[in-house]
Amino acid sequence: MLAFAILAALVLLIAMGVPVAVALGLTAAGFYVLSGDWHILAMLPQRMFSATTAFTLLAIPFFILAGNLMNTGGITQRIFRFANACVGHIRGGLGQVNVVASLIFSGMSGAAVADAAGLGQVELKAMADRGYDPEFSAAITAASSTIGPVFPPSIPFVLYSSITGVSVAKLFLAGVVPGLLMALALMIAVWFVAWRTDMPREERAPLGEVARSFLDSLLSLLAPVIIIGGIFSGVFTPTEAGVAACAYALVLSMVVYRELKPADLPGILWSTLLHTIRVMFVIASAGFFGWLLVHQRVPNALIEGLLGLTTSPAVLLAIIVLVLLILGMFLEGIAVIVLTVPLFLPVVLEVGVDPVQFGVIMILCSMVGLLTPPVGMVLFAISSISGLAVGRLSRALTPYLIGLMVVVVLVTYWPALSTALPTAIMGPGRS
Repeated sequence: MLAFAILAALVLLIAMGVPVAVALGLTAAGFYVLSGDWHILAMLPQRMFSATTAFTLLAIPFFILAGNLMNTGGITQRIFRFANACVGHIRGGLGQVNVVASLIFSGMSGAAVADAAGLGQVELKAMADRGYDPEFSAAITAASSTIGPVFPPSIPFVLYSSITGVSVAKLFLAGVVPGLLMALALMIAVWFVAWRTDMPREERAPLGEVARSFLDSLLSLLAPVIIIGGIFSGVFTPTEAGVAACAYALVLSMVVYRELKPADLPGILWSTLLHTIRVMFVIASAGFFGWLLVHQRVPNALIEGLLGLTTSPAVLLAIIVLVLLILGMFLEGIAVIVLTVPLFLPVVLEVGVDPVQFGVIMILCSMVGLLTPPVGMVLFAISSISGLAVGRLSRALTPYLIGLMVVVVLVTYWPALSTALPTAIMGPGRS
């Protein structure tokens, strides 16, 4: 009953339009005020501060900055040109290019919104110039941007690691196969939509154009190799990889391509600061709210309640995935992660689910939430960029959401898709 009252108060505040970070803090503070435990409120600043001091969280602002630098410095345009030369002739044309370009870009930024706001503008303009249907263009641009937080590096994986203690490197490796599966599912969906609507085929690029675009984008394509290779070779930690990504993007954009001017840096830094503050405020508030849940033994009650329903891992995972997908319709991805991981992780550990696999499931479900109304961040970002109404965009997203849901089901019930690669390279165990 207590757990229900706490969560009901949180949901009510969010439904009233209170920002998620404020709702988390108010719910926790309000509970202790009403219960008369005023002295515990003195711990609010300390709990909020400690929630944001994990070393791994330092990677978040740097990966956000790296994505902003790449979007401004000409890196995304070169990636798009190379992807177009490689797969532009497949049925669906620039829709297929859209997916491949997002997959490559995801190896650098780790953020869906960075992909949608930066690379998305390049993709939408190119598709509009070729006369593609605006709904088709906007829908695949939104859907493909969700690959970023699953394929390494990944900001949500960094956050999940800071909460659970699971190795960031293992989580990054765990996202490789699911990220590739997301790209494959979206490319199949693009092919189906293109076949159903009889879209014209693009001409196959000459080998000369493939070679030229490859050489022009070679340094850009090396970015994910440097970032991911540096992590797994031990040259730098996943947190330091964010700094390396920024340094590489800055040198490439300002010195090599010369498309980024010193005058652009204040705006890029300000945008990065605002995005980082929004993320960290949610994490800080969730730190105090999470402590309330532990203090009141809410996770224990949840474990007993769910295990009272069933002890089948398959059924429990189905229930949790359903809850995550519903929450994703109303909360942003970061909020879903910080709110539900402390609740559900003890449950899945109790029935023997690998925490690495569960991390991938969490991030996949939160990515689907980015595409679903009423609070899908990517949905609104692409709607704003494309000028397409959210309702029309939501309908056009249906085939791509089906493809992504197939990947969610596969990863949920086929653990090896997420655990085989990290186990093979780093060995068994949580860290």
